[in-house]
Amino acid sequence: MSFRTRLALVAAVAVALAVVAASAVVYVVVRNELRAQVDRSVRTQAREIASGPIHLEPGAPGRPLLDVGRPVGGDNGFAQLVTALGRPIITREERGALPVTHHVLRVAQGHSGPFLSDAMVSRHAVRVMTIPVQDSAGHTYALQVAQPLSGVNHTLHRVSIYLVLIAFGGILVAAALGLVVSRAALAPVRRLTETTENVTETGDLSQRIDATGHDELSRLATSFNTMLGALEEASRAQRQLVADASHELRTPLTSLRTNIEVLAGERTLAPEDRERLLNDVVEQLGEMTSLIAELIELARAEQHPEKPEDVRLDLLARTAVERARRNRPNVTFTTDFEES
Repeated sequence: MSFRTRLALVAAVAVALAVVAASAVVYVVVRNELRAQVDRSVRTQAREIASGPIHLEPGAPGRPLLDVGRPVGGDNGFAQLVTALGRPIITREERGALPVTHHVLRVAQGHSGPFLSDAMVSRHAVRVMTIPVQDSAGHTYALQVAQPLSGVNHTLHRVSIYLVLIAFGGILVAAALGLVVSRAALAPVRRLTETTENVTETGDLSQRIDATGHDELSRLATSFNTMLGALEEASRAQRQLVADASHELRTPLTSLRTNIEVLAGERTLAPEDRERLLNDVVEQLGEMTSLIAELIELARAEQHPEKPEDVRLDLLARTAVERARRNRPNVTFTTDFEES
């Protein structure tokens, strides 16, 4: 997986998390608002019923009926009374009763105040408002007014579908935009990669990357250009070192070869001449050994702290003349050294 694809994937994941969080917040807000509307509705219905007289009508023997309410699942809800003994009094149209809990029984007995709760009646989810009421005879009941939550649940289901579709679309758009933005943002990296590959293939260290701006990628390009410049300078210094080494070694090698050929070819050399040539050969070998050691030290590019020291120029010049005299025996050198 390329870095560009990973960057786009990270952007898509970040947007996905943000969209999921926003969708969850929207869902909770909508849910709370819809349930708040239902709560206001059941409170209003409970107050309207409680504000008037409680009417009971005959039903089965010993089981009166309440004359308010709508069937379960209706838009306007329904109601029931609960006696102090926990017996529900439902309306004529109802087929079942709301569950009577301990809290509802305490309200019917006058020991607790109004409260809201959720309940299930005939597999329907309802929101229930329970308040204490009294009839004309002074008997205390718990009045329960229920509002179906089917409309709320249906709306929430549709909202959840819309939010999922929006989230999915947002993730796709974020991924597409991430690819486009990452392509533009990673253009300097792409140029850096192309230049690096080209330098590797051609060995041309004179190439540079256009570095504009002051961001991190521009700084990276500038640093890479600086590195290429340093490598180019090192390569130039290496070539110069090889050229200088060949030049410095050519002269003593030629002189050494000449002396050895003379020693090997001239059988009638005077002893003093042979001794002089042998001394020259030994000195030239020592000179070459020192030169090779210096070249090796330069090739290693070791950095040593520079320490100032006194140098006698007359001795330095004398050494140079002696070396030149050995390498150029046919040349006459006239010197006049003074200590300096």
